[in-house]
Amino acid sequence: MSAKKSQLTKADLEALEQKYQAQPQNSVISHAVMENGINKVAYDPNEKQRLNRVFSDEIKTGNVSDQKRSGRCWLFAALNVIRHHVAKKYNIKNFELSQSYLFFWDRVERANFYFDRILKTADRPTDDRELSYFLELPDDDGGEWAMAIGLIQKYGVMPTSAFPESYVADHTSDFGATLELKLRRDGIVLRKMVKNHASDDEIKQTRHQMLSEVYRMSAYAFGVPPKKFDFEYRDDKNKYHVDRGLTPKLFYEKYIDIDLDDYVVLSNYPDKKMGQLYASPDDDNVVGGAPIQFLNLPMKDLKRTAIKQIQKGEGVWFGNDVEQQMAQKDGYLDANLYRRSDLFDVDLKMSKKDRFEIHEATESHAMTFTGVDIVDNQPTKWKVENSWGGKVGENGYFIMTDDWMNDYVYQVVVRKEYLTKKQQALLTQKPVNLMPWE
Repeated sequence: MSAKKSQLTKADLEALEQKYQAQPQNSVISHAVMENGINKVAYDPNEKQRLNRVFSDEIKTGNVSDQKRSGRCWLFAALNVIRHHVAKKYNIKNFELSQSYLFFWDRVERANFYFDRILKTADRPTDDRELSYFLELPDDDGGEWAMAIGLIQKYGVMPTSAFPESYVADHTSDFGATLELKLRRDGIVLRKMVKNHASDDEIKQTRHQMLSEVYRMSAYAFGVPPKKFDFEYRDDKNKYHVDRGLTPKLFYEKYIDIDLDDYVVLSNYPDKKMGQLYASPDDDNVVGGAPIQFLNLPMKDLKRTAIKQIQKGEGVWFGNDVEQQMAQKDGYLDANLYRRSDLFDVDLKMSKKDRFEIHEATESHAMTFTGVDIVDNQPTKWKVENSWGGKVGENGYFIMTDDWMNDYVYQVVVRKEYLTKKQQALLTQKPVNLMPWE
């Protein structure tokens, strides 16, 4: 086909209008959309009949957490999986772990990783693709399962009562913008030092000063994490308990004691080779911490392993694109929730692979599976613990159709024991490293 530009002529525009006017129902549809919005008009009226909140397998859980106006869903979802163990073992139904504590250390660790990346690329021009990626996103409050695990394994955890949420932790945008500005300026300074042949000691001292400033900014915003704390609570039978002088790592060992290395991230990216282990080293957050890795498998394997874990009484962290076909107030996730194709009489269908290849698909959120409904040995719908507070869905819990999982769930985190022997063997292969923009 010729690369010649196609100019729209007056005749072309008149033909477009005539075709539109030839369909008398268009004026009625237009009025409905203009007055009510696309989603309200396209909403499937049979939705509530399909999504009744009864599940064949379900984990007992308490109140949902609330990330508020922050991008910390990955931390909330990871800590949800862990806190359910404490709640069950010690009879504390609404127990919650401090997300703010890990978020504090994530700011410091990510800044440290960022300085490594800047120094590694200091001899490149700023329009270099890899360097541009680092400069565009020097800090981010989003993350992955492995990033949460790296923080937990290094710093431990503590109850929210020991390190409560601050306003800034709940509303991260202003702090994130300020920190990104500071890190970009630091990047300029470090690049100039390399260009001017500063000594390794000079760069090390400057970098340490920069990190101390990041620590101070984080302390202003979130508070200084305590080195020791008391764990004081009443269980569900109103019995009083206290355990004094705990460190975050000792608390994890004593009250949780889960080997986080027993878990694996399974992905379903149809645009990539199945049965392949992948890594994303440029997105890691803790130097020497858990690497971001995932085993790419067909969706049936993600479902099979997730079901096994739920049936064993354990929640499942999963990454997804929550902004697709979602009714937030009702707590519905259904691939056919909004019939936009029918409304506009256009074909909007794409395969999962197509959506990844043209950059339509994105992993925008992380949540926790806490239930599944199995009919004739097949999952039909899933119970989802979100982190948007209790005023949406049913007390904060969402319900997801299996079709939505097929289309918009990209990762699940399960114990390695639920994989087949052949799949476990795949974990020993050398991972394929992805570029940061992949």
